[in-house]
Amino acid sequence: MALSPIDLESEFGTLLDQVPMFSERTELRELSGGITNRNIMVKTSAGKYVARISSNQSSLLNIDRHSEFENSKIAAAIGIGAPVHQYQPDVGMLVIGFIEGRTFNADDVAKNLGRIASSCRQLHAAPLFDREFNMFNVQRNYLDIVRQRGFKIPPDYDDYAHFARTMEKSFAKAPVALTPCNNDLLPANFIDDGKKVWLIDFEYSGNNDPCFELGNIWSEAKLNDEALIELVDAYYGEHRPEKIARAWLFSVMAHYGWTLWASIQDSISTIDFDFWQWGMAKYEESQRLFTSTRFAREISAL
Repeated sequence: MALSPIDLESEFGTLLDQVPMFSERTELRELSGGITNRNIMVKTSAGKYVARISSNQSSLLNIDRHSEFENSKIAAAIGIGAPVHQYQPDVGMLVIGFIEGRTFNADDVAKNLGRIASSCRQLHAAPLFDREFNMFNVQRNYLDIVRQRGFKIPPDYDDYAHFARTMEKSFAKAPVALTPCNNDLLPANFIDDGKKVWLIDFEYSGNNDPCFELGNIWSEAKLNDEALIELVDAYYGEHRPEKIARAWLFSVMAHYGWTLWASIQDSISTIDFDFWQWGMAKYEESQRLFTSTRFAREISAL
């Protein structure tokens, strides 16, 4: 449950006082949707801002706050991300502009696939980001962390590793140029101002295969198969069956990798959220899709 303005001031006031532009703040409001950090809307006489306040354990989740800062600036410079005002690494706070608009839900994503594809193309055409994001490497890193620290792991998780390796080898036979990607475009990370769809939250951003972005968007919104075809076709401007296959496969890998993200969060996060249940839903979906007849069919379509 979001804190009241009085409670927010009590918890974060000292931290916000370190930002000169917040010295005469008139309103605080906690924004919903964040399950990695806390997002506080700060209103002043000059306008509205968002203070993104992160945990000092973010590095365990493959989050590099310096990269988030640098990549957020690139996204802002091309007009697809919020303006960046201040970064204070010592306290884990990034201050960005508040974008006025409607935050998407899954139905909004389904109804705006063409506009979302356009926003993704704009981001993917930006100068390269500060680092690379590769879900195969991220998943292996997460697994090492979970094992080394004795965190919970779903039953039989390793039994599905060979599916991930098969996918990785298949992708390597048809390499693509990496582009700047957000890599975490949940429905709530799209904001519609009535003219365009903005992309927010660049904490997992990095250079990646565009099809990971598309597959992850589709799977996080839990859309039907026709929506994946529509999204990929809108992005590429033509029907590309091999790209649809690639996006679908990446969506499966995303489920498998984000499962371990949830395992780590379940052990370290102070945010009131059932990470384990969230992760098990991801894991069960990856089990179902890895063992489906479609998996081999999409591998063959690459």
